[in-house]
Amino acid sequence: MPSKRKILQTALIALIYLAIWEAVSLLVGKELLLPSPLSTLSRLAVLLTQGETWFYAGLTLLRIMTGYAVGVLLGVLLAVLTARSAFAEALLSPLRAIVKASPVTSFILLALLWLSSDMVPLVISVLMVVPMVWTATAEAILQTDPRLVEMGRLYGLTRWQIVKKVFVPSVLPQFLAACTTSLGFAWKSGVAAEIIALPKQSIGYMLYQSKLRIETPDLFAWTLLIVALSMLLEWLLVRGMRRIRHDA
Repeated sequence: MPSKRKILQTALIALIYLAIWEAVSLLVGKELLLPSPLSTLSRLAVLLTQGETWFYAGLTLLRIMTGYAVGVLLGVLLAVLTARSAFAEALLSPLRAIVKASPVTSFILLALLWLSSDMVPLVISVLMVVPMVWTATAEAILQTDPRLVEMGRLYGLTRWQIVKKVFVPSVLPQFLAACTTSLGFAWKSGVAAEIIALPKQSIGYMLYQSKLRIETPDLFAWTLLIVALSMLLEWLLVRGMRRIRHDA
């Protein structure tokens, strides 16, 4: 549990940023350009009382987190394949490089040609996650000490036991770090995909509508909700990964 001093420090930092926000808002003097913290938080409170907000947020979470889970799974499978086969690495590494180098907007627009708007955020999340998990996991597999593997064989361990007792502890730190980092990328790119693809029941669609109607407090309120959900997901993921590392 966080200490009382840590809580007070966090609260003080939050107050400092709110004060800066309020000061800049007063300096601008136009809610249309920069709403005050009070008006933004008031609007967010109203949004949170509406069932539609939770429904849209739930669908956005479902799309992006499904894509994230699929991306992690594909990344691990590709990492194992390319770590074991030099030919597979030579064959597939250009695809990884293309995905890492290309702007996410290009993939969103291409995906819109072939997929429904509801599927685009999911696919984009997959594309953002796969290269990160793939690269980190493959490097960790290749860096595993071969002497430990040989020792396991000498002691008569089965292939599965060697994977569990040698490869998993070696790979786990880099794999978990990649999962944490890629979650933020999946979330941001997934919401960006919603803003462009405009699936009607989504946070991205509501952001776009707020911008279209020039409802700046709504735009800020939806953005705060996105940030809060992102922080909550990362917190849950970190807690889960700490438990995994402890159990491993």
